[in-house]
Amino acid sequence: MNINASIIDQRLASVVNDIRQKSSEELRISDEGRLKSLAFVYLCVRTILDLEDDDAFDCLTEGGGDFGVDAMHISEEYDGEFTVSLFQAKYKKNLEGNSNFSEEGIKSLINAIHYLFNPAARLEHINERLLAKVEEARSLIRDGYIPQVRAIACNNGLEWNESTQEAINRSDFGNQVTWEHVNHERLVKILQASRPVRDTLQLSGKAIVEDMEFSRVLVGRISVTEIAALIERHGERLLERNIRRYLGLQGNRVNEGIRHTLTSDEKNNFYFYNNGVTLTCENFSYNALQDGDYQVRVENLQIINGGQTCMTIFKTLRGNDLLQQNARAYVLLRLYQLPRENESLVQKITYATNSQNPVDLKDLRANDERQQRLEMDIQQLGFNYRRKRSDTSTRSIDITSGVAAEAVLSVWREKPHQAKFFSREHFGKLYDSIFTDQLNGTQVIIAIQLYRIAENRRKRPETTDPEFVRYASCFIAMQMGRRLLAAMNIQMNDISHQNFQSAQQLIEQNSEAYFNASVQDIQRALQSLYGEQQISLQQLSATFRRGDLISSLH
Repeated sequence: MNINASIIDQRLASVVNDIRQKSSEELRISDEGRLKSLAFVYLCVRTILDLEDDDAFDCLTEGGGDFGVDAMHISEEYDGEFTVSLFQAKYKKNLEGNSNFSEEGIKSLINAIHYLFNPAARLEHINERLLAKVEEARSLIRDGYIPQVRAIACNNGLEWNESTQEAINRSDFGNQVTWEHVNHERLVKILQASRPVRDTLQLSGKAIVEDMEFSRVLVGRISVTEIAALIERHGERLLERNIRRYLGLQGNRVNEGIRHTLTSDEKNNFYFYNNGVTLTCENFSYNALQDGDYQVRVENLQIINGGQTCMTIFKTLRGNDLLQQNARAYVLLRLYQLPRENESLVQKITYATNSQNPVDLKDLRANDERQQRLEMDIQQLGFNYRRKRSDTSTRSIDITSGVAAEAVLSVWREKPHQAKFFSREHFGKLYDSIFTDQLNGTQVIIAIQLYRIAENRRKRPETTDPEFVRYASCFIAMQMGRRLLAAMNIQMNDISHQNFQSAQQLIEQNSEAYFNASVQDIQRALQSLYGEQQISLQQLSATFRRGDLISSLH
């Protein structure tokens, strides 16, 4: 028995319990055997994409008519592109971990990619959850955005064999599709990412070391081959959660530029072309009597900026020839020794060095004064505000900061299109407009409750619901918020702990009526926009993404 396969198998037992009710309600899956396979897909999606529980479950498309796609995730558009992650999982009861990923499984993914990303291709016998996501992707394609596809094959065994690789090569997708294998070994490495890293960094040439109050700074030069070796030794533990959002070599302009430099005659100029990497540690030491080429011993090392650079270097230099050819290619290194007890300083440095990049900033805002104040305010109302990431499953009284941002932006800020399709900016450019100094815990909870009603209906629409319900949850939540305020005869800023109970009673008594009336509002707005013509799912997705209806709903 493979020890890591056994670890994942044991973990799946608790995952099954976490998703059992949702699986029965949303996917109509209750068979124990199928539940375990579904739990494995869910665990892979949540771990690889680093998603919250509900977001990970929302990606699942397993069931009849799934085209061999067990889960699908669509990223936001960035720089004219968007990333689609397609998962297919094969879980075996045999825990030896010695079976290759099936060739038929890969071929079904190849077939799915041929059809799903062609807006003109007709889709028949496809389940509704997958169809909604596919038409959302096709809508982006029709608007001119370029899809970058990650085909992720997950199992508790080995990678696919050579004949399967030949089938991938024959698919001729060019650089728009990357293929990845995830198994029990990979999952365990990521789940162990929080273990501290102790290692020695071999620098090249001179370096500057300076004490700054209670911190120390080292600025020097390190060979790209040393970076590759460091990633080889520690991988996910060094990059913590960032590795799960690695953008890949293909289709990413910056990373392709890094690879091109390392494989061209310009490799010795890499130092001048790259912004470098920033690392933090609890302590570093070196022989100060040397003139240079220091060996720096570090404790609890983390890369807080430059993770994309490090991963691209590692993936590019895996061939021995390239390692030797890049022996004189260097990158700028900044190493900060920060006080162990000053976590907020680490957060601020990480935010400052990453805020210009398309990264998830929720964790970097976790110690913001407004987040701490909301946590205390919401706790007093009997709910639990998760401003920091947690591995435990969410309960009905739990409110994550990410969901809070989406709900507040939809319901109170009345920008539902930004709530759904600009989540990467919720804790960036949109942060101050969402989490104002006046926002209180009551307003967050009320927004969450209205948002959840609309979201639950999106995930489990009734047979009488119009098709747009699967795309319009944030718009519906906005309209429900307007109706609640009208019923209370107050403005949003007047909502506080003093009228919390009355607001909750109104929601409990009238949630169905608010929802149905809001759906009718949107139906009228769509008719005003399109007349009596039939609206395709691609048009619906585009309409709600662009916010075309907002002016019609006032």
